[in-house]
Amino acid sequence: MKLSDFDFNLPERLIATRPAVPRSSARLLVAEGDTIHDQHVTDLVDWLRPVDRLVLNDTRVIPARLFGVRNRDSAQGAVTAKIEVTLLEPRGDGTWAALIKPLRKVKIGEVVVFSDALSATLEGTNEGQGHLRFNCTGDDFDAALNAAGAMPLPPYIAAKRPADAQDKTDYQTVWAKNKGAVAAPTASLHFDEPLLKALADKGVTFTYVTLHVGAGTFLPVKVDDISDHKMHAEWGSVSETAASEIAATKASGGRVIPVGTTALRLIETAGREGSIKPWEGDTDIFITPGFDFKVADALMTNFHLPKSTLMMLVSALMGADRIKKIYAHAIVHEYRFFSYGDASLLIPMSQNSH
Repeated sequence: MKLSDFDFNLPERLIATRPAVPRSSARLLVAEGDTIHDQHVTDLVDWLRPVDRLVLNDTRVIPARLFGVRNRDSAQGAVTAKIEVTLLEPRGDGTWAALIKPLRKVKIGEVVVFSDALSATLEGTNEGQGHLRFNCTGDDFDAALNAAGAMPLPPYIAAKRPADAQDKTDYQTVWAKNKGAVAAPTASLHFDEPLLKALADKGVTFTYVTLHVGAGTFLPVKVDDISDHKMHAEWGSVSETAASEIAATKASGGRVIPVGTTALRLIETAGREGSIKPWEGDTDIFITPGFDFKVADALMTNFHLPKSTLMMLVSALMGADRIKKIYAHAIVHEYRFFSYGDASLLIPMSQNSH
């Protein structure tokens, strides 16, 4: 298939720069086979059955965007350069892989200062990324990063406004636990405690898995033939408990519904042999039309960027023609798009029985 098959025109005004308040008041487009229903996230309770299981990604977003200065002495005196850093992931040698702008202004061995408590030395570079060693580790690093860092908002929000203190709450799920993501599993941002309680009271069950969403999730697809695209790898884990809970739901006739494409990609990685098994490692699974879903029966997700791998994923689940109609409906009815936008519940034809 061609990249152009996943393109659509989105009016700029539909890109959300702040989330709905409260979270669960966001709109919810329910696509059940051929029918579309305009709902709100609070109505999710009416669409799920007591035997259904939601799979939630419990990754925690770190405030990975840092602004610092590099000082250098020269014949003309001290020279200062402003440096912007986005942390990507910790490396085995104790350094962090990071995007550094502008990378050319920092030499190997130079120190970038972010705050009185936080600085980092550039130890190496590789394929446009820098390797930074920070001046502290453990809890001291977490505290210094939390004080100095900003949430790594997606480029399409960051282009409209800088991250602020409110984003440290807004861009984090209420169940965030295992720190390591540099982007939020955004479908999960619609859940608050009252909604979780209402779902639990109905009999819906929850399973937690971890997939650390990487900055690669925002990388554009640059090939015309999508089969030539190489997915970025992200670390994930499906515990023995999580796998057995999901397997039990499948066996009892309940639906397994991941909240977000990250949870879906992870459970499908763990279920490639036909039934879900405990799994841990880096996944670069690339889900495109024709994919054989082994675990997920439906999906709750936000509205995605044109020509993105996530558009390909939802097209695989619902069918490319069906997704085009769903997105056309969302645009006409002015749903809010992307990370802070509204949500959809996508139920393939085979799962209809509301």
